[in-house]
Amino acid sequence: MPSRYKDWFNQAKKDISHSRNALESKDYEWSCFSAQQAAEKAIKSVFMKLNKDAWGHSVNYLLVELSKLIKVDNKLINLAKQLDKNYILARYPNGFDIGSPYEYYSRKDAEESIENAEKIIEFCENIISK
Repeated sequence: MPSRYKDWFNQAKKDISHSRNALESKDYEWSCFSAQQAAEKAIKSVFMKLNKDAWGHSVNYLLVELSKLIKVDNKLINLAKQLDKNYILARYPNGFDIGSPYEYYSRKDAEESIENAEKIIEFCENIISK
């Protein structure tokens, strides 16, 4: 079966675009979640390019596993830890004692999530374009 790493990377780019659109629409929680998804899919595309399996949704875990195959800067891993906080909390009200996710996310949160995801996507693009 042919590798689908390009499909996964293209979807990562579409997800980060959605994240920017959600930022402009003031849907900050969705902006943060989409940024996390973009980073996750970009990393999974690298695993596919390397003909390796990648499981799970933790951007941090995926980068740590990737670092066993190629050099990954610890700064990226720290950015991934921030993005992972958006995987559940941005979507489900039971992540907080009271209120809905949209009440807890700000423009600054969304902007930082996009910036973090873009750095991870750029790192991944440099690998898959080789």
